[in-house]
Amino acid sequence: MYQRIDLHTHSNCSDGILAPAALVALAAARQVELLALTDHDTGLGADEARDACKAHGIRFVPGAELTCGWREREIHVIGLNLELAHAPFIAHCAAVLELRRQRIAAMGERLTRAGLPGAALAAEALAAAAPTRAHLARGLCARGLAATVQGAFDRWLKRGRPGYVGAQWPELTTAVQCITGAAGVAVLAHPHRYRVSNGVLRELIAEFKAAGGAGLEVSLAGMAPGDAERAASLARRFDLAGSIGSDFHEPGLPWRPLGRFAKLPDRIVPITARLGL
Repeated sequence: MYQRIDLHTHSNCSDGILAPAALVALAAARQVELLALTDHDTGLGADEARDACKAHGIRFVPGAELTCGWREREIHVIGLNLELAHAPFIAHCAAVLELRRQRIAAMGERLTRAGLPGAALAAEALAAAAPTRAHLARGLCARGLAATVQGAFDRWLKRGRPGYVGAQWPELTTAVQCITGAAGVAVLAHPHRYRVSNGVLRELIAEFKAAGGAGLEVSLAGMAPGDAERAASLARRFDLAGSIGSDFHEPGLPWRPLGRFAKLPDRIVPITARLGL
């Protein structure tokens, strides 16, 4: 039985700060025993992370966090134990990364129209393997145009703000089937962050399960007790396994520490059972 696991982390292969090997070294210092690297729409850092985990005696789970759409909302689904060399998975990620690049370029244009150095911000973000709004937010912070990454989102980058541009992501069912087609286990990420009613959230999870989804994040860093209880109740209702993670992006954020104690609420099947670990 693993005592500390983390099945939701990000490296600088997407919107994290640390290189995969550095992330693994921090995980080792935090006594993590089971670790997944789940960068956005890419498995680029998996080989480096796998080698580092082997050196540190950590069990590695190859993964990715796929971006998808559901009823005009952006939804994230984590794939665990993926065959990252699976050709359809590679093609899916390549298509989504192109959507990301187009979106960042369009957001740069909007920021320029708002009087900001949008071209430079977009160019810096597009240098990343998987460019995200977080790259733009950090660029705004570096130029003194926002005090914090969250402040950059709130003022410039989230829906309804001057720099926001939406995207036509692949459908939820497509993302889940991409994961299962690559021999992976699909986990619905951070259900508490989707700003929907309880009824709509149940409909989302029902469609996720019908598409082949197998797990739900029920223990995530920063979850309020009420959110955790709600997630656990939904996992039981839909017979989904419970996953544990931090959604780690960078050191120094006390609300997202790398590594979580592997304790789940009562009557929740651990996702490790579905992974055969």
